[in-house]
Amino acid sequence: MIIKYAEKVLAGGEITKEEALALINVSDADTLLLLAMADKIRQKYSGEVVDLCAIVNARSGKCPEDCKFCAQSSHYITGVAEYPLLEIDELVAAAFKAKEAGAVRFSVVTSGRGQSRANDFDNILQALSRIKEEVGIEICASLGILTFAQAQQLKEVGVTRYHANIETAPSNFSSICTTHSYEDKMKTIQVAQAAGIRVCSGGILGLNETIEQRVEMAFELKRLQIDSVPLNLLNQMSGTPFKCNQSLQPLEILRTFAVFRFILPVAMIRTAGGREVNLRDLQVLALCGGLNGMMVGGYLTTGGRRPEDDRQMLLDLKRPMATTLI
Repeated sequence: MIIKYAEKVLAGGEITKEEALALINVSDADTLLLLAMADKIRQKYSGEVVDLCAIVNARSGKCPEDCKFCAQSSHYITGVAEYPLLEIDELVAAAFKAKEAGAVRFSVVTSGRGQSRANDFDNILQALSRIKEEVGIEICASLGILTFAQAQQLKEVGVTRYHANIETAPSNFSSICTTHSYEDKMKTIQVAQAAGIRVCSGGILGLNETIEQRVEMAFELKRLQIDSVPLNLLNQMSGTPFKCNQSLQPLEILRTFAVFRFILPVAMIRTAGGREVNLRDLQVLALCGGLNGMMVGGYLTTGGRRPEDDRQMLLDLKRPMATTLI
């Protein structure tokens, strides 16, 4: 079955939701075969190069939204660092650090529903413009719900991707957040695309979703024609409603990653937050099982492993790092 469905994708076909469910439910004993075939698909459609990106938490905490997984929500007592927008020079310095780590993309990320404070948005635009000019790295942004006018301004300063995770399957969204809707997410994605900015959108595994909903999320990203998909793994943060969620098992995660590759054969699919905690010593298998990107250098409220360790992993795999956009 695994080889049959892989050959279907390699021949230019598409798997169905039923076939994806069959793949994601294969046994532990068959998981390595699933990873190998997902990697065959990655090799054909995406090549060997691995795309590294990095982010900066430019404004932290005090978020009015109630996302149950997030330590930055003001609805929960989590002890997360809270600070206003970083200075422009600090954002530029963070971009230089990201480039030194091997990243070819750098994103400015802010907590909050959107950018209601004009001074903050103006400073973000100035910072992005300086980063583009001085650092020589591709600039991305993750600023919450976006207006078309704001999207146009981001496009004008050189933003090439706007990050707006769908977080989970549409059928699961109302159980993880009540202060904004899935439709709000869709509007922001559509606004960014209408302004000519490509969208980076993925989600988090471990939000009490079913196996079927993981497949649903992948097909939703396919429907939205998303070509950059970060896959995060829940890191249970103290004080959040999802603190006691059951941890994901590494082989379960790897099967999910592999099936995303079957469904999204040409997308840039990257590991992101929570990979160190959830995959542990099996992190390398994600890159042997269909993935072709990583976020490096830490996440919003948690640290990552040393960038030099990630670079060594790629050297050991003989997988080149991207030096330009792919």
